[in-house]
Amino acid sequence: MITALVSGANKGLGREIARGLARRGATVLLGSRDLALGEKTAAELRAEGLAVTPVRLDVTSAADIDDVAHHLETRHGRLDVLVNNAGARFSVEPAELTAEHLRRAYETNLFSVAAVTHRMLDLLRAAEAPHVVNVASTSASLALTTAEGSQFAAATDTIAYSSSKTALVMLTIRYATTFRADPAYAHFHVNAVTPGFIASDLNGHTGPRTAEQGARVVLDLVAQGAAAPTGMFLNEDGPVPW
Repeated sequence: MITALVSGANKGLGREIARGLARRGATVLLGSRDLALGEKTAAELRAEGLAVTPVRLDVTSAADIDDVAHHLETRHGRLDVLVNNAGARFSVEPAELTAEHLRRAYETNLFSVAAVTHRMLDLLRAAEAPHVVNVASTSASLALTTAEGSQFAAATDTIAYSSSKTALVMLTIRYATTFRADPAYAHFHVNAVTPGFIASDLNGHTGPRTAEQGARVVLDLVAQGAAAPTGMFLNEDGPVPW
């Protein structure tokens, strides 16, 4: 049985990723910044017969990250799947952008991914075919954002969010290419994914896709096990143009 950790998993996309992994036989640590909300979601999933454990995980808290790692070390000894799903969207127009806007977005969407991944590396190394899946956004694509008539070019207030997700894709690629060349980490599969325009709290539930549909890209990727690619930016249909 594989062990998985999903951040930001008490609702929306994270909840559906946790549900899907557990349905496929994984023991899932359901990370939530608000433990009470995490416990509520975990109870709902347990009622479905799923192996889910809620853990407090504010991804910007080093103490929380350490506590979750200690839980994994003492109870499981390894981590097979890490899904860095927790994210935050801050709306600000380019002319109003300050460094503080960027710091807030990057702290959650980029720096925390590095912090969580770094702390979990030894646990991931102990797995046979470890997966690190970083949830990005289609708006992270430079090609799509600069395409004529692109909906992403028209969304002018996403500069902090989209740029942090673009940086996340680059972070993912550099992890993957470096690990691929290192015998100690060559068995890692590190990828970025986008769930598409799903209805979520981040967009006021205006997206036409469901969280269940958005979770498929993560679930299908992890299901490939050791045959999965690494160093990719993927949506449900395949590679996303850079």
